[in-house]
Amino acid sequence: MRTGTTARSIAFTGAALLALTACGGETEEGGDTGAEGGGEKQVNIYGTDGNMGNALGEDFSEPGALAGMKGTLPLTDLSSDFRDRLLEIDPDLQDYNYAGETYDAVVISALAAQMAGTNDANVFKAYVNGVTFGGDKCEDFTSCLEIVNSGGNPDYDGISGPLAFAEPGEPAVASYGIQQFGEDNTIDDEATEFVFAGDEENAASDEGPAPAPAGTTGEPLVIGYLLPETGNLAFLGPPEIAAFNLAINDINAAGGVLGAPVRAEGGDSGDTSTDTATQTVDRLLQAGVNVIVGAASSGVSQTVIDTITGAGVMQISPANTSDIFTTYNDNGLYFRTAPPDLLQGQALADLILADGNNTVGILALNDPYGTGLAESTRENLIAGGLAEGDIETIIYDPQAANFDSEVQQMVEMNPDAIVVIGFEESSKIIQGLNAQGIGPQR
Repeated sequence: MRTGTTARSIAFTGAALLALTACGGETEEGGDTGAEGGGEKQVNIYGTDGNMGNALGEDFSEPGALAGMKGTLPLTDLSSDFRDRLLEIDPDLQDYNYAGETYDAVVISALAAQMAGTNDANVFKAYVNGVTFGGDKCEDFTSCLEIVNSGGNPDYDGISGPLAFAEPGEPAVASYGIQQFGEDNTIDDEATEFVFAGDEENAASDEGPAPAPAGTTGEPLVIGYLLPETGNLAFLGPPEIAAFNLAINDINAAGGVLGAPVRAEGGDSGDTSTDTATQTVDRLLQAGVNVIVGAASSGVSQTVIDTITGAGVMQISPANTSDIFTTYNDNGLYFRTAPPDLLQGQALADLILADGNNTVGILALNDPYGTGLAESTRENLIAGGLAEGDIETIIYDPQAANFDSEVQQMVEMNPDAIVVIGFEESSKIIQGLNAQGIGPQR
Protein backbone atom coordinates (compact mmCIF):
# COMPACT_ATOMS: atom_id res chain seq x y z
CA MET A 1 0.00 0.00 0.00
CA ARG A 2 1.33 3.42 -0.95
CA THR A 3 0.49 6.23 1.38
CA GLY A 4 1.52 9.86 1.63
CA THR A 5 0.87 12.48 -1.01
CA THR A 6 0.80 11.32 -4.58
CA ALA A 7 4.31 10.75 -5.82
CA ARG A 8 5.27 12.92 -8.76
CA SER A 9 7.67 10.22 -9.89
CA ILE A 10 4.78 7.96 -10.88
CA ALA A 11 5.01 7.21 -14.56
CA PHE A 12 1.65 8.33 -15.85
CA THR A 13 0.58 6.86 -19.14
CA GLY A 14 1.76 9.39 -21.70
CA ALA A 15 3.58 12.21 -19.94
CA ALA A 16 1.85 14.70 -22.22
CA LEU A 17 -0.61 14.62 -25.07
CA LEU A 18 0.85 14.26 -28.55
CA ALA A 19 1.98 17.45 -30.20
CA LEU A 20 0.39 18.62 -33.42
CA THR A 21 2.06 17.58 -36.65
CA ALA A 22 -0.65 18.06 -39.27
CA CYS A 23 -1.01 21.84 -39.10
CA GLY A 24 2.26 22.93 -37.59
CA GLY A 25 2.92 22.41 -33.89
CA GLU A 26 5.73 21.94 -31.44
CA THR A 27 7.38 18.62 -30.84
CA GLU A 28 7.60 17.32 -27.28
CA GLU A 29 11.17 18.56 -27.24
CA GLY A 30 9.95 22.04 -28.15
CA GLY A 31 11.15 22.02 -31.75
CA ASP A 32 9.05 23.91 -34.29
CA THR A 33 7.42 21.59 -36.84
CA GLY A 34 5.30 24.22 -38.55
CA ALA A 35 5.95 25.53 -41.98
CA GLU A 36 7.34 29.03 -42.27
CA GLY A 37 8.07 29.12 -38.56
CA GLY A 38 4.40 29.03 -37.54
CA GLY A 39 3.12 26.73 -34.86
CA GLU A 40 0.09 25.81 -32.78
CA LYS A 41 0.78 24.28 -29.39
CA GLN A 42 -1.12 21.36 -27.97
CA VAL A 43 -3.35 22.30 -25.05
CA ASN A 44 -3.76 19.44 -22.60
CA ILE A 45 -7.35 18.93 -21.37
CA TYR A 46 -8.15 17.44 -17.96
CA GLY A 47 -11.40 16.36 -16.36
CA THR A 48 -12.42 15.12 -12.93
CA ASP A 49 -14.85 12.64 -11.44
CA GLY A 50 -17.89 14.69 -12.50
CA ASN A 51 -17.19 14.14 -16.20
CA MET A 52 -14.59 11.37 -16.51
CA GLY A 53 -16.96 8.64 -17.63
CA ASN A 54 -18.12 6.95 -20.80
CA ALA A 55 -21.35 8.93 -20.60
CA LEU A 56 -19.43 12.05 -21.65
CA GLY A 57 -18.38 10.40 -24.90
CA GLU A 58 -21.99 9.76 -25.88
CA ASP A 59 -22.29 13.47 -26.68
CA PHE A 60 -19.51 13.29 -29.29
CA SER A 61 -20.10 11.58 -32.63
CA GLU A 62 -16.81 12.41 -34.34
CA PRO A 63 -13.99 9.94 -33.57
CA GLY A 64 -11.14 11.45 -31.57
CA ALA A 65 -13.17 14.34 -30.17
CA LEU A 66 -12.03 13.43 -26.65
CA ALA A 67 -8.87 11.50 -27.50
CA GLY A 68 -6.17 11.99 -24.90
CA MET A 69 -8.30 13.95 -22.41
CA LYS A 70 -7.12 12.87 -18.97
CA GLY A 71 -8.57 13.19 -15.51
CA THR A 72 -8.68 12.03 -11.92
CA LEU A 73 -11.45 10.39 -9.95
CA PRO A 74 -11.68 8.46 -6.70
CA LEU A 75 -11.23 4.95 -8.04
CA THR A 76 -9.90 1.63 -6.84
CA ASP A 77 -8.51 -1.13 -9.00
CA LEU A 78 -11.72 -3.14 -8.77
CA SER A 79 -11.39 -6.91 -9.02
CA SER A 80 -12.91 -8.72 -11.96
CA ASP A 81 -15.00 -10.72 -9.47
CA PHE A 82 -16.56 -7.56 -8.03
CA ARG A 83 -17.29 -6.17 -11.51
CA ASP A 84 -18.85 -9.47 -12.56
CA ARG A 85 -21.07 -9.48 -9.49
CA LEU A 86 -22.19 -5.92 -10.25
CA LEU A 87 -23.03 -6.97 -13.80
CA GLU A 88 -25.23 -9.72 -12.40
CA ILE A 89 -27.20 -6.97 -10.66
CA ASP A 90 -27.20 -4.64 -13.69
CA PRO A 91 -25.98 -6.21 -16.97
CA ASP A 92 -26.07 -2.80 -18.71
CA LEU A 93 -23.36 -1.12 -16.60
CA GLN A 94 -20.87 0.92 -18.62
CA ASP A 95 -18.92 2.53 -15.77
CA TYR A 96 -18.06 1.58 -12.21
CA ASN A 97 -17.57 5.05 -10.76
CA TYR A 98 -18.13 5.09 -6.98
CA ALA A 99 -19.39 1.49 -6.97
CA GLY A 100 -16.78 0.45 -4.41
CA GLU A 101 -17.46 3.49 -2.26
CA THR A 102 -21.22 2.76 -2.30
CA TYR A 103 -20.75 -0.88 -1.38
CA ASP A 104 -18.48 0.09 1.49
CA ALA A 105 -20.90 2.73 2.77
CA VAL A 106 -23.57 0.06 3.23
CA VAL A 107 -21.22 -2.43 4.89
CA ILE A 108 -19.76 0.13 7.29
CA SER A 109 -23.25 1.22 8.35
CA ALA A 110 -24.32 -2.39 8.96
CA LEU A 111 -21.21 -3.22 11.01
CA ALA A 112 -21.59 -0.09 13.15
CA ALA A 113 -25.23 -0.96 13.92
CA GLN A 114 -24.31 -4.52 14.89
CA MET A 115 -21.49 -3.31 17.14
CA ALA A 116 -23.83 -0.87 18.86
CA GLY A 117 -26.55 -3.48 19.20
CA THR A 118 -29.21 -1.09 17.89
CA ASN A 119 -30.56 0.45 14.71
CA ASP A 120 -30.59 3.89 16.36
CA ALA A 121 -28.16 6.03 14.36
CA ASN A 122 -27.66 8.38 17.30
CA VAL A 123 -26.08 5.42 19.09
CA PHE A 124 -24.26 3.55 16.33
CA LYS A 125 -22.70 6.72 14.88
CA ALA A 126 -20.05 6.42 17.60
CA TYR A 127 -18.83 3.13 16.06
CA VAL A 128 -18.59 4.16 12.42
CA ASN A 129 -15.06 5.58 12.36
CA GLY A 130 -13.66 2.71 14.43
CA VAL A 131 -14.93 0.13 11.95
CA THR A 132 -12.30 1.39 9.48
CA PHE A 133 -9.08 1.27 11.51
CA GLY A 134 -7.21 -0.06 14.51
CA GLY A 135 -8.71 -3.53 14.89
CA ASP A 136 -8.43 -6.86 13.12
CA LYS A 137 -8.24 -6.64 9.34
CA CYS A 138 -11.20 -7.91 7.34
CA GLU A 139 -12.34 -7.35 3.76
CA ASP A 140 -16.00 -8.40 3.66
CA PHE A 141 -19.06 -8.26 5.88
CA THR A 142 -18.97 -11.95 6.80
CA SER A 143 -15.40 -11.93 8.11
CA CYS A 144 -15.90 -8.59 9.85
CA LEU A 145 -19.07 -9.87 11.52
CA GLU A 146 -17.14 -12.85 12.87
CA ILE A 147 -14.72 -10.41 14.53
CA VAL A 148 -17.63 -8.43 16.01
CA ASN A 149 -19.30 -11.59 17.31
CA SER A 150 -16.05 -12.65 18.98
CA GLY A 151 -15.92 -9.35 20.87
CA GLY A 152 -13.27 -7.74 18.67
CA ASN A 153 -13.09 -4.58 16.60
CA PRO A 154 -13.03 -4.96 12.80
CA ASP A 155 -10.70 -2.90 10.62
CA TYR A 156 -12.69 -3.03 7.42
CA ASP A 157 -10.54 -2.55 4.33
CA GLY A 158 -13.25 -2.77 1.74
CA ILE A 159 -13.69 -2.52 -1.99
CA SER A 160 -12.68 1.15 -2.19
CA GLY A 161 -9.34 0.90 -0.41
CA PRO A 162 -7.90 1.28 3.07
CA LEU A 163 -10.68 3.69 4.20
CA ALA A 164 -9.12 4.60 7.60
CA PHE A 165 -11.59 7.35 8.52
CA ALA A 166 -10.28 10.58 10.01
CA GLU A 167 -12.10 12.28 12.89
CA PRO A 168 -14.69 14.02 10.63
CA GLY A 169 -15.84 10.64 9.30
CA GLU A 170 -14.08 10.60 5.92
CA PRO A 171 -11.11 8.75 4.41
CA ALA A 172 -7.68 9.92 5.50
CA VAL A 173 -6.14 8.23 2.45
CA ALA A 174 -7.72 7.37 -0.87
CA SER A 175 -7.05 5.63 -4.15
CA TYR A 176 -7.42 7.68 -7.33
CA GLY A 177 -7.62 6.59 -10.92
CA ILE A 178 -5.76 8.49 -13.62
CA GLN A 179 -7.85 7.84 -16.71
CA GLN A 180 -7.95 9.06 -20.29
CA PHE A 181 -10.22 8.86 -23.31
CA GLY A 182 -9.27 6.92 -26.42
CA GLU A 183 -9.96 7.58 -30.10
CA ASP A 184 -13.45 6.10 -29.75
CA ASN A 185 -14.36 8.71 -27.07
CA THR A 186 -14.59 6.09 -24.33
CA ILE A 187 -12.31 5.55 -21.35
CA ASP A 188 -9.23 3.55 -22.34
CA ASP A 189 -9.11 1.11 -19.43
CA GLU A 190 -5.69 -0.18 -20.44
CA ALA A 191 -4.24 3.31 -19.88
CA THR A 192 -5.63 3.68 -16.35
CA GLU A 193 -3.11 4.22 -13.55
CA PHE A 194 -3.79 4.14 -9.81
CA VAL A 195 -2.23 6.43 -7.21
CA PHE A 196 -2.81 7.18 -3.53
CA ALA A 197 -3.24 10.57 -1.90
CA GLY A 198 -3.41 11.36 1.79
CA ASP A 199 -1.87 9.48 4.70
CA GLU A 200 -3.32 6.69 6.82
CA GLU A 201 -1.42 8.18 9.75
CA ASN A 202 -4.11 10.89 9.82
CA ALA A 203 -6.86 8.42 10.74
CA ALA A 204 -8.75 8.99 13.99
CA SER A 205 -7.65 7.15 17.12
CA ASP A 206 -10.92 6.63 19.01
CA GLU A 207 -12.35 3.25 18.04
CA GLY A 208 -15.63 3.96 19.84
CA PRO A 209 -17.35 2.48 22.90
CA ALA A 210 -17.16 -1.18 23.86
CA PRO A 211 -19.36 -3.22 21.52
CA ALA A 212 -22.67 -4.73 22.51
CA PRO A 213 -22.66 -8.42 23.47
CA ALA A 214 -22.10 -10.79 20.58
CA GLY A 215 -25.26 -11.74 18.72
CA THR A 216 -27.33 -8.86 20.07
CA THR A 217 -30.66 -8.66 18.26
CA GLY A 218 -33.07 -5.79 17.82
CA GLU A 219 -35.30 -3.93 15.43
CA PRO A 220 -34.31 -4.37 11.75
CA LEU A 221 -31.84 -1.96 10.24
CA VAL A 222 -33.35 0.04 7.36
CA ILE A 223 -30.94 1.53 4.82
CA GLY A 224 -32.13 3.78 2.01
CA TYR A 225 -30.34 5.28 -0.94
CA LEU A 226 -30.52 8.81 -2.34
CA LEU A 227 -28.74 8.41 -5.67
CA PRO A 228 -29.03 10.00 -9.14
CA GLU A 229 -31.51 8.32 -11.44
CA THR A 230 -32.10 11.61 -13.30
CA GLY A 231 -30.24 14.91 -13.61
CA ASN A 232 -26.70 15.87 -14.50
CA LEU A 233 -25.12 13.03 -12.51
CA ALA A 234 -27.47 10.31 -13.75
CA PHE A 235 -24.51 8.47 -15.29
CA LEU A 236 -23.26 7.77 -11.74
CA GLY A 237 -26.53 6.23 -10.65
CA PRO A 238 -26.35 2.73 -12.22
CA PRO A 239 -23.01 1.62 -10.68
CA GLU A 240 -23.89 3.14 -7.31
CA ILE A 241 -27.35 1.57 -7.17
CA ALA A 242 -26.01 -1.80 -8.34
CA ALA A 243 -23.36 -1.70 -5.60
CA PHE A 244 -25.96 -0.71 -2.99
CA ASN A 245 -28.13 -3.68 -3.89
CA LEU A 246 -25.16 -6.05 -4.02
CA ALA A 247 -24.08 -5.00 -0.52
CA ILE A 248 -27.61 -5.50 0.84
CA ASN A 249 -27.68 -8.97 -0.73
CA ASP A 250 -24.29 -9.91 0.75
CA ILE A 251 -25.19 -8.67 4.23
CA ASN A 252 -28.48 -10.53 4.27
CA ALA A 253 -26.84 -13.69 2.91
CA ALA A 254 -24.52 -13.54 5.93
CA GLY A 255 -27.45 -13.38 8.36
CA GLY A 256 -28.31 -9.70 8.29
CA VAL A 257 -27.92 -7.25 11.15
CA LEU A 258 -29.32 -7.52 14.69
CA GLY A 259 -30.75 -10.93 13.85
CA ALA A 260 -32.87 -9.74 10.93
CA PRO A 261 -32.46 -9.00 7.23
CA VAL A 262 -31.58 -5.41 6.38
CA ARG A 263 -34.52 -3.68 4.71
CA ALA A 264 -33.66 -1.54 1.70
CA GLU A 265 -35.39 1.58 0.42
CA GLY A 266 -34.35 3.90 -2.37
CA GLY A 267 -35.07 6.95 -4.44
CA ASP A 268 -33.82 9.48 -6.96
CA SER A 269 -31.66 12.41 -5.86
CA GLY A 270 -32.10 14.39 -9.08
CA ASP A 271 -29.86 17.46 -9.11
CA THR A 272 -29.75 20.93 -7.59
CA SER A 273 -32.08 22.34 -10.25
CA THR A 274 -35.02 20.32 -8.87
CA ASP A 275 -36.54 19.46 -5.49
CA THR A 276 -36.39 15.73 -6.27
CA ALA A 277 -33.94 15.04 -3.45
CA THR A 278 -36.10 16.79 -0.88
CA GLN A 279 -39.13 14.75 -1.89
CA THR A 280 -37.15 11.50 -1.81
CA VAL A 281 -35.69 12.26 1.62
CA ASP A 282 -39.15 12.98 2.99
CA ARG A 283 -40.38 9.64 1.67
CA LEU A 284 -37.37 7.75 3.03
CA LEU A 285 -37.78 9.28 6.47
CA GLN A 286 -41.46 8.35 6.46
CA ALA A 287 -40.40 4.79 5.58
CA GLY A 288 -38.34 4.68 8.76
CA VAL A 289 -34.82 4.54 7.39
CA ASN A 290 -31.92 4.58 9.85
CA VAL A 291 -29.28 5.34 7.22
CA ILE A 292 -29.38 7.16 3.89
CA VAL A 293 -26.59 6.37 1.42
CA GLY A 294 -26.08 9.46 -0.78
CA ALA A 295 -26.31 11.90 -2.29
CA ALA A 296 -23.76 11.71 -5.09
CA SER A 297 -23.69 15.47 -5.65
CA SER A 298 -22.22 17.66 -2.93
CA GLY A 299 -24.66 20.39 -3.92
CA VAL A 300 -27.61 18.04 -3.47
CA SER A 301 -26.33 16.84 -0.10
CA GLN A 302 -26.05 20.43 1.02
CA THR A 303 -29.79 20.85 0.41
CA VAL A 304 -30.84 17.81 2.47
CA ILE A 305 -28.17 17.19 5.10
CA ASP A 306 -29.94 19.27 7.76
CA THR A 307 -33.20 17.40 7.20
CA ILE A 308 -31.53 13.99 7.39
CA THR A 309 -29.25 14.53 10.36
CA GLY A 310 -31.86 16.67 12.11
CA ALA A 311 -34.16 13.64 12.04
CA GLY A 312 -31.53 11.55 13.83
CA VAL A 313 -30.75 9.57 10.69
CA MET A 314 -27.23 8.84 9.51
CA GLN A 315 -26.15 10.08 6.08
CA ILE A 316 -23.17 8.45 4.39
CA SER A 317 -22.24 9.56 0.89
CA PRO A 318 -20.23 7.47 -1.55
CA ALA A 319 -19.42 10.43 -3.78
CA ASN A 320 -19.53 13.79 -1.94
CA THR A 321 -16.10 15.38 -2.19
CA SER A 322 -16.68 19.01 -1.22
CA ASP A 323 -14.48 20.15 1.67
CA ILE A 324 -17.44 21.94 3.30
CA PHE A 325 -18.61 18.67 4.86
CA THR A 326 -15.37 18.16 6.80
CA THR A 327 -16.42 20.76 9.37
CA TYR A 328 -20.19 20.78 8.83
CA ASN A 329 -22.41 20.87 11.93
CA ASP A 330 -24.06 17.51 11.32
CA ASN A 331 -24.70 16.20 14.85
CA GLY A 332 -22.03 13.60 14.19
CA LEU A 333 -24.33 11.86 11.72
CA TYR A 334 -22.70 12.64 8.36
CA PHE A 335 -19.99 10.37 6.93
CA ARG A 336 -18.57 9.68 3.50
CA THR A 337 -16.54 6.93 1.87
CA ALA A 338 -15.46 9.32 -0.90
CA PRO A 339 -12.37 11.38 -0.06
CA PRO A 340 -12.58 15.18 0.29
CA ASP A 341 -11.42 17.39 -2.56
CA LEU A 342 -8.38 18.29 -0.50
CA LEU A 343 -7.00 14.89 -1.55
CA GLN A 344 -8.22 14.95 -5.16
CA GLY A 345 -6.66 18.39 -5.56
CA GLN A 346 -3.30 16.79 -4.75
CA ALA A 347 -3.76 13.98 -7.26
CA LEU A 348 -4.96 16.28 -10.04
CA ALA A 349 -2.24 18.87 -9.51
CA ASP A 350 0.42 16.16 -9.48
CA LEU A 351 -0.87 14.84 -12.81
CA ILE A 352 -0.88 18.30 -14.39
CA LEU A 353 2.63 19.08 -13.17
CA ALA A 354 3.99 15.67 -14.15
CA ASP A 355 2.82 16.38 -17.71
CA GLY A 356 5.06 19.47 -17.78
CA ASN A 357 2.37 22.17 -17.89
CA ASN A 358 3.49 25.64 -16.83
CA THR A 359 0.25 27.61 -17.24
CA VAL A 360 -3.20 26.29 -16.29
CA GLY A 361 -6.75 27.48 -16.88
CA ILE A 362 -9.47 26.05 -14.63
CA LEU A 363 -13.14 26.06 -15.64
CA ALA A 364 -15.30 25.05 -12.66
CA LEU A 365 -19.05 24.96 -12.16
CA ASN A 366 -20.47 27.17 -9.44
CA ASP A 367 -21.38 24.70 -6.69
CA PRO A 368 -19.58 23.34 -3.59
CA TYR A 369 -17.92 20.58 -5.61
CA GLY A 370 -16.72 22.80 -8.44
CA THR A 371 -15.43 25.73 -6.42
CA GLY A 372 -13.90 23.52 -3.73
CA LEU A 373 -11.98 21.28 -6.10
CA ALA A 374 -10.86 24.26 -8.19
CA GLU A 375 -9.38 25.96 -5.13
CA SER A 376 -7.72 22.76 -3.87
CA THR A 377 -6.18 22.13 -7.29
CA ARG A 378 -4.97 25.72 -7.51
CA GLU A 379 -3.35 25.57 -4.07
CA ASN A 380 -1.58 22.31 -4.91
CA LEU A 381 -0.35 23.67 -8.26
CA ILE A 382 1.17 26.65 -6.44
CA ALA A 383 2.69 24.34 -3.83
CA GLY A 384 4.15 22.37 -6.73
CA GLY A 385 5.97 25.37 -8.16
CA LEU A 386 3.58 27.36 -10.35
CA ALA A 387 3.16 31.06 -9.70
CA GLU A 388 -0.28 32.46 -8.88
CA GLY A 389 -0.22 34.37 -12.16
CA ASP A 390 0.25 31.12 -14.06
CA ILE A 391 -3.22 29.91 -13.03
CA GLU A 392 -6.56 31.41 -14.03
CA THR A 393 -9.81 30.14 -12.51
CA ILE A 394 -13.18 30.82 -14.11
CA ILE A 395 -16.36 29.87 -12.24
CA TYR A 396 -19.35 29.31 -14.53
CA ASP A 397 -23.09 28.82 -14.17
CA PRO A 398 -23.87 25.21 -15.19
CA GLN A 399 -27.39 26.27 -16.23
CA ALA A 400 -26.12 28.86 -18.71
CA ALA A 401 -27.41 28.68 -22.29
CA ASN A 402 -23.85 28.52 -23.61
CA PHE A 403 -20.26 28.84 -22.47
CA ASP A 404 -18.89 30.96 -25.30
CA SER A 405 -17.54 33.63 -22.95
CA GLU A 406 -15.68 31.14 -20.77
CA VAL A 407 -14.21 29.38 -23.81
CA GLN A 408 -13.09 32.73 -25.26
CA GLN A 409 -11.32 33.57 -22.00
CA MET A 410 -9.38 30.31 -22.30
CA VAL A 411 -8.48 31.17 -25.90
CA GLU A 412 -7.13 34.54 -24.76
CA MET A 413 -5.19 32.99 -21.88
CA ASN A 414 -3.66 30.36 -24.20
CA PRO A 415 -2.61 28.05 -21.32
CA ASP A 416 -0.66 24.81 -21.55
CA ALA A 417 -3.51 22.99 -19.80
CA ILE A 418 -7.24 23.45 -19.24
CA VAL A 419 -9.07 21.70 -16.40
CA VAL A 420 -12.84 21.25 -16.75
CA ILE A 421 -14.53 20.60 -13.39
CA GLY A 422 -18.18 19.97 -14.19
CA PHE A 423 -20.96 17.52 -14.88
CA GLU A 424 -22.97 16.85 -18.06
CA GLU A 425 -22.57 20.46 -19.24
CA SER A 426 -18.86 19.64 -19.68
CA SER A 427 -19.64 18.28 -23.15
CA LYS A 428 -20.79 21.74 -24.32
CA ILE A 429 -17.64 23.31 -22.91
CA ILE A 430 -15.37 20.77 -24.57
CA GLN A 431 -17.23 21.12 -27.85
CA GLY A 432 -16.57 24.85 -27.61
CA LEU A 433 -12.89 24.26 -26.87
CA ASN A 434 -12.65 21.91 -29.85
CA ALA A 435 -14.30 24.50 -32.09
CA GLN A 436 -11.65 27.03 -31.07
CA GLY A 437 -8.81 24.58 -31.64
CA ILE A 438 -7.83 24.25 -27.97
CA GLY A 439 -9.77 21.12 -27.05
CA PRO A 440 -8.68 17.48 -27.05
CA GLN A 441 -9.70 17.02 -30.70
CA ARG A 442 -6.88 17.50 -33.20
